[in-house]
Amino acid sequence: MTRILSPDLPGPQVFTDAEAAVARLDEMYEASIRFLCDRFGTTLKSGTPQSRIRAFYPEIRFTTSSYAQVDSRLSYGHVAAPGTHSTTVTRPDLFRSYLTQQIDLLIRNHGQPVTICVSDTPIPVHFAVANDTSITVPHAGATPFILRDVFDVPDLTTTNDDIVNGLTEDHDGIGPLALFTAQRIDYSLARLSHYTATSPIHFQNHVLFTNYQFYVDEFEAYARAQIGDPASGYDSFVAPGNVEITEPDAPIRRLEKTPQMPTYHLKRKNGTGITLVNIGVGPSNAKTATDHIAVLRPHAWLMLGHCAGLRNTQELGDYVLAHAYLREDKVLDDDLPVWVPIPALAEIQIALEQAVALETELDGYDLKRVMRTGTVASVDNRNWELRDQSGPVKRLSQSRAIALDMESATIAANGYRFRVPYGTLLCVSDKPLHGELKLPGMASDFYNTQVRRHLAIGIRAMEALRDMPLERLHSRKLRSFDETAFL
Repeated sequence: MTRILSPDLPGPQVFTDAEAAVARLDEMYEASIRFLCDRFGTTLKSGTPQSRIRAFYPEIRFTTSSYAQVDSRLSYGHVAAPGTHSTTVTRPDLFRSYLTQQIDLLIRNHGQPVTICVSDTPIPVHFAVANDTSITVPHAGATPFILRDVFDVPDLTTTNDDIVNGLTEDHDGIGPLALFTAQRIDYSLARLSHYTATSPIHFQNHVLFTNYQFYVDEFEAYARAQIGDPASGYDSFVAPGNVEITEPDAPIRRLEKTPQMPTYHLKRKNGTGITLVNIGVGPSNAKTATDHIAVLRPHAWLMLGHCAGLRNTQELGDYVLAHAYLREDKVLDDDLPVWVPIPALAEIQIALEQAVALETELDGYDLKRVMRTGTVASVDNRNWELRDQSGPVKRLSQSRAIALDMESATIAANGYRFRVPYGTLLCVSDKPLHGELKLPGMASDFYNTQVRRHLAIGIRAMEALRDMPLERLHSRKLRSFDETAFL
């Protein structure tokens, strides 16, 4: 089988208009997906393929020969040096606004056009049929032919984090234009649907992470009130199973099986609403969720969870605003060494502090009664306090840590790694070093009185960040020496 069948697509074309460039990307991608779906369905029925069937992702290519300096205040929207840069593209329908913005900045900042063309990266059939519910890819051995002999399957050489981890080298003199390849994005889009039980189309630009169901219940109550208020700007609420309601009293059909990370979306025009992800307990889930949500290029993500207070002066219900992290979660050590500092981002810190002040009606020095700013330690052992405490306690004291949890450092570190603005506001729910353990009676009392206010603070902070210009929110702290042009 030497013959290869591919869709007939237009040749390379130069664009100086971002919207027209994205329209061409959409046209090429849709033609390729239709081709693969049609051929896959036909091949499954006939069972006797006569040719290899292949379609390719579209590509954005940009070339500049000038060292001219662009606006140095921008952390994105320009290439670092002359040369050619490119990126493969998937789902232009999902990323239309993002692609239009990034391409427009590139054209305006350098005064050069972009070229839209067919890449040399094949589209795996699994990703091509992912949005067609009438087609499923059989497991290996379930077809009368060898699947990978006829269609392309996911390839780990183009499905990795080499670009974000700074490990990639120019390929044939062409550098990366974006942080993720099309295959890496497709992989994460499929994982998001699986883990959260909601489609990537529902995700909003502002993401809250929590580790307790109580926050979900409060978020749904808040969302219902918002979609019932025409002045709120929120349009609908989406629950796992892609159940979307637009009326405050509409029923929600619950899934029989809860997904690993139940996710809820309070939607607003242009994706400016809020997504809440219940990642559960532990750094592994925190890494998994952020690994995949990062490809959607959210504007910010925040951790709202419970923590152990490490100072005797703290009270249950006090807040902890993280400005540094002691990383003992271990899940990111291979991707981001522990010696890499995770800086606090001023815009996020201010938004969170002001939100606490507004909700508690405390300000200035009085705010210190209910909130401390300091180092948060994240560990991978939920029952750390049952081991010999001399070593851990000494390290915690030397680090000046004021709180301990299992997720915050992971979410912040992955935000740093993926260039997504991040922050952490925790609520003290126990003080194990001082004899106040999290017991059932105490916990119920605490949850009933504190969760609503804590969630309201997180939402207030996100709404403040939503009103901030994107170029201010995306700090240059998150960008490396030789950075991709796309955000």
